[in-house]
Amino acid sequence: MTTQTQGKAVITGASSGIGFTYADRLAQRGFDLVLVARDQARLDALAADLRAKHSVEVDVVKADLTQPGDLGALEQRLRSDASITLLVNNAGVALNTTLAESDLGEVDRLIQLNIVALTHLASGAAAGFSARGTGAIINIASVVPMIPERFNAVYAASKAYVLSLTQSLAVELSEKGVQVQAVMPGATRTEIWERAGMDINAFPPEMVMDVNEMVDAALSGFDQKELVTIPSLPNAADWQAFTQARLALGPNLSLQHAAQRYKTAGA
Repeated sequence: MTTQTQGKAVITGASSGIGFTYADRLAQRGFDLVLVARDQARLDALAADLRAKHSVEVDVVKADLTQPGDLGALEQRLRSDASITLLVNNAGVALNTTLAESDLGEVDRLIQLNIVALTHLASGAAAGFSARGTGAIINIASVVPMIPERFNAVYAASKAYVLSLTQSLAVELSEKGVQVQAVMPGATRTEIWERAGMDINAFPPEMVMDVNEMVDAALSGFDQKELVTIPSLPNAADWQAFTQARLALGPNLSLQHAAQRYKTAGA
């Protein structure tokens, strides 16, 4: 990625946290930026700072990606704007209630942002980048799909979707000149916790990563062409072993007959 000095990076959820930090790091690397979020004032302040510090061009797009009009406009820009070379699909929300207790309006909003919007933007980027034979898509997932039993059902499922989408998309784009990465952070110190009614300080300090360190690790993983980057995982071989164990199930996942343990005696 350090050699990719031309083009624009589109960053969703850019006004704070992970998206904000990606904006700073990518500007340092020489990317012009398209910053997308709902908070106009924060976007304007960030854009002014990045222009002054890094002498890059910064476009600000005030958008609510749960709204079809805003989402459609950005999706179309990704399809048609040849200057865009990178999408950081970061915008997302969390919930802190069980499914039975959740406000389904909030559930729908989470699904719209974490899944539907991310999918539409990935589609637009995949189409545009494939046509041009270059580009990259970074989807921000989470470690929660690895231990969904410990987390809110809807949020965990939405991030499992992001991981699965990225893995499949990488195969679809493998011969198109497009790089794809899923980033799977653990607990990271950002505003998403407060917005979801959770206290990040309830976690032991040794479990919470600073957002700057997280993004720097994610970009290092990108530079190393990792499909999946787990910033806190000490040994990459552990993920490789997990992947191999999963793939080893393949030959027995679809067979003509059910396994013997599901057949009653004498059947």
